[in-house]
Amino acid sequence: VEQNNKNMAYHKVNADQRAQGHSPYLDNDELQATALELEWDMEKELEEPGFDHFRLDGAVQHHLGNSQSPDLDLEPIQPSSSPKGRFQRLQEDPDYVSHYTRQAPKSNRCSFFQILKVFCTALILFIFGIVIGYYARKKCPSPQTSQEPNNPHIYHEILKEIKAENIKQIYRDLLQFPREDDVDIAMKILVQWSSQGLEDVQLVNYSVLLDLPGSSSNTVTLKNSGECFYPSGQQCDRETKTLHSQDLLYSYAAYSAKGTLEAELVDIQYGTVEDLIRIQAITNVTKKIALLKLGQSPLLYKLSLLEDAGFGGVLLYADPCDLPKTTDLADKAFMVSLNSGGDPSTPGYASIDGSYRQYRPNLTTLLVQPISAELAKKIISLPGDTVQKDRCIHLQLPATGKKVISMNIQSVTTYKTISNVIGYLKGTVFPDRYIIIGSHHNGLNAYGGQEWAGSTAIITAFIQALMLKVRRGWRPDRTIVFCSWGGTSFGNIGSYEWAEDLKRVLQRNVVAYISLHNPVRGNSTLHPVASPSLQQLAAESQSFNCGEETRCPGSNVSSVQIQGDSDYFINHLGVPAMQFSYEDIKTSENSSFLFEALFPVHTTKTEEMDPSFSLHETIAKLTGQVTLQIANEPVLPFNALDIALEVQNSLKGDVPQLLAVAARLRDTAELFQSDEMRPANDPKERAPIRVRMLNDVLQSLEKSFLVDRVPPGLYRNILYRLDERTRQFSVLLEALEHCKLHQSNETVQAALSEVLNSINSAQVYFKAGLDVFETTLAGKK
Repeated sequence: VEQNNKNMAYHKVNADQRAQGHSPYLDNDELQATALELEWDMEKELEEPGFDHFRLDGAVQHHLGNSQSPDLDLEPIQPSSSPKGRFQRLQEDPDYVSHYTRQAPKSNRCSFFQILKVFCTALILFIFGIVIGYYARKKCPSPQTSQEPNNPHIYHEILKEIKAENIKQIYRDLLQFPREDDVDIAMKILVQWSSQGLEDVQLVNYSVLLDLPGSSSNTVTLKNSGECFYPSGQQCDRETKTLHSQDLLYSYAAYSAKGTLEAELVDIQYGTVEDLIRIQAITNVTKKIALLKLGQSPLLYKLSLLEDAGFGGVLLYADPCDLPKTTDLADKAFMVSLNSGGDPSTPGYASIDGSYRQYRPNLTTLLVQPISAELAKKIISLPGDTVQKDRCIHLQLPATGKKVISMNIQSVTTYKTISNVIGYLKGTVFPDRYIIIGSHHNGLNAYGGQEWAGSTAIITAFIQALMLKVRRGWRPDRTIVFCSWGGTSFGNIGSYEWAEDLKRVLQRNVVAYISLHNPVRGNSTLHPVASPSLQQLAAESQSFNCGEETRCPGSNVSSVQIQGDSDYFINHLGVPAMQFSYEDIKTSENSSFLFEALFPVHTTKTEEMDPSFSLHETIAKLTGQVTLQIANEPVLPFNALDIALEVQNSLKGDVPQLLAVAARLRDTAELFQSDEMRPANDPKERAPIRVRMLNDVLQSLEKSFLVDRVPPGLYRNILYRLDERTRQFSVLLEALEHCKLHQSNETVQAALSEVLNSINSAQVYFKAGLDVFETTLAGKK
């Protein structure tokens, strides 16, 4: 009944409106009555589900209504139980807005609910925003908030945790079970690194083609006397032929040709071009056996010359006059690898499952056999003592007489699994930029001594010191990658395969390679080797550590060819590299490249050379210092100008075209150093985008100096010289030697073109970097 009365009142109001001819105003009594009915239903609307709709419409009515309408007190009026409020029904009438527009009445209760709702909504959004901001900041830290960047105090705190006694203990732990294969040793290293807290440690395996010793030792027979010798100089004993030691079995050249060769012996000394010209002038060398000394130039280069000349075999030895005086290696044969790098069955690509395999058991047509200096003396028929009045006499075959030699070489080529251990310490600011520290582990059982354990102990001690700081909240800005390579003795196989597997990633991400290949091979002098762009950093790191060490004389830093797994990173990726090592004093200028021989060394040799492990500690701290600086400096500590100066020093007296382009390279490098490097090292001008662009340029400085065609054994990266004695580019030196041998300057012209294009490419690269910065700055202005 009540609802019907309301509907009747509604129709009555409309009828009265129409009866008055659409009068824009109502009489005062009618206005008050209508207002009472409207307020009555508005109160009901606040309690019904349509409240939000009411509030929005009310706001519209506020702008259209009559501001002079009186406010009414509606508290005594009881709300309607109608399912549809009258105010909403009035809105549905098409004539309502035009005839009855007025200001919404004020209600303290309505205002309180609205204010409370708005306040609660704002509070919830504020708290929600704080939570989102916190987790977003935690997941994506700003480059500007790196923990304690560029703080030498942090480096000191890390490096002081590297102690000689810790390295010695790790070293001894690694040698508890020396008779293990490559995979077992790698697993032991992985467990050690993981136990130190390194989060991401991986074992990466590759199946590769290895050339291993046979069941019996190779032999050398003197046909003149009928005497048979093992490579060490011991006479063959048929009764114990199958009971040979590791030293005898591993005295061989991996990937040599196999079989038996009987021929005349020809002494070619160090196998230089001059030696070959001299020998070929007096005899036909085809299918003959060369008596060759290690040293002066890379073995693979010398063997390529002998192979081209037509030799059939090589007896290889180290002259006692070239060996360090502190070593006793004259009666020992050695192992060499004739593999230039990587798995021979997958040249240029990774040995992953499904790869095409080329069966290449021999990497040369020559039969190559390393022998001891004692056996060389017996072949030459010299007395045992070659030292007279403090002067060493170099071995030389007498000109008179003819020596006929029979060589028997039997090695076994088979597929084996080699393992790399790869550990990552992720950076916080530039996690996609890698500093790689590499050592190797020995897969030759006890042969070759325990240098591998010394280098592995150093890298493990550095990991231990770093992780102590990481547990307290510190992390490097760039990612540090720790690597222990397998298969190094057979031609750096582990590092080659991993780098070929990840080539595209490494080309973009690797910033520097720090080598720990046999860091303590002597105890006389510190021998730092670095790319031209890192020479200044290597020198500064020595002075930093010498401030604390009593025995740390500064040494000249050079860019020369080195042995070990840095090979791929230097010659195929163009990555700046560095290595610190202790060596014995070289006894002659021919001592270069003796490190290519892997001699059998007694297991206690390392502790005899460095009983307190203080030399190992020094190498660890020097390596750690440069690693931390490269990993944490906002601007990479590379020197562009030093590259240009190195190029100019290597071209003194050369072709005018080369000198001209080298001068342009120096001018551009000086401009780059002054206009870009110095401002970027000022924190006030260190804009993140500018630093990233600058580091991208610095990271690729040396890639321009990779040449395509080089003789075997020579570096593709022409910034590295053969040794400290030579100043000229090695490819140009070799081309000039080749010209003497073949009476043709075609090779010289090709080498000059390679060098010219490399220098020009570097100059263009520097110039392009400058142009990018100028364009960027102009755009910002």
